[in-house]
Amino acid sequence: MDHPLSAPDALIRPWRTAAYVAVAIATAELLLLIVIGGGALMGALSDRLQLAAQEHALAPVTKAKPITRKPAAAAVAKRPRARTVVMVLNGNGRTGAAAAAASRVRSRGYKVGTVGNAPQQVGRSIVMYKPGFAGEAARLGRDLRVKLVSPLDGIRVGALGRAQVVFILGS
Repeated sequence: MDHPLSAPDALIRPWRTAAYVAVAIATAELLLLIVIGGGALMGALSDRLQLAAQEHALAPVTKAKPITRKPAAAAVAKRPRARTVVMVLNGNGRTGAAAAAASRVRSRGYKVGTVGNAPQQVGRSIVMYKPGFAGEAARLGRDLRVKLVSPLDGIRVGALGRAQVVFILGS
């Protein structure tokens, strides 16, 4: 069984004080070493960066050759207009705009599938296509004077039904 200490034994012992002083001194030495080592490292790094900058500034200037890219092969439509089904969506919010656009699409010889509203409004008209129908979409874009033609984005293939191409009318 433990007994409470008597008053003289309960005082703080001198070894604890010595341990606290030793820890404080060691911490101060560590911080001093970090500051000195960091300064030396920064000096060496600064010298290397300055030397690299001088070498770069004095290096001879060479002309880069222009990059020439081959134009992408234009997609060719494989189906006639009469066998291409187009979904027409209103992306500008005006009432009746999709119906008017559908009649423009029909007048160019295309079959019109679903006519409705786009999930969100768009700033520019866009023609999107299912995989394998890039040529038909490019042709529809030329027919309607829509410059933005891209693969499906934001519409699932299953949502198109029998349509291969989507025309979203912008504002």
